[in-house]
Amino acid sequence: MSKDEQAIEAAIKERGLTAQRITPDDLDAEIVGEDYHVFPGTCLTVCCLTLKNGFNVTGESACAIPQNFNAEIGQTIARKNAREKIWPLLGFRLRDQLAT
Repeated sequence: MSKDEQAIEAAIKERGLTAQRITPDDLDAEIVGEDYHVFPGTCLTVCCLTLKNGFNVTGESACAIPQNFNAEIGQTIARKNAREKIWPLLGFRLRDQLAT
């Protein structure tokens, strides 16, 4: 959980907002696998996260200057970008459940 997410979680709890919702922990619990690929001759890193239901989401990272490329940093950014794509998916799932 990022510092931003921690601050948001604290604000939600502080305000007593107790309705059903998706939390960062819920989001992380959906992730069961991750894989990374750097395309040969590029600075493009792709992260593929596999979710519990088998669905995949991807995130990308690229640097403009090859001299600045670092695999670990590229993976961190690509994973963060992939993880962010899970929020709307879980939000849709929750809203669908609440509508029935």
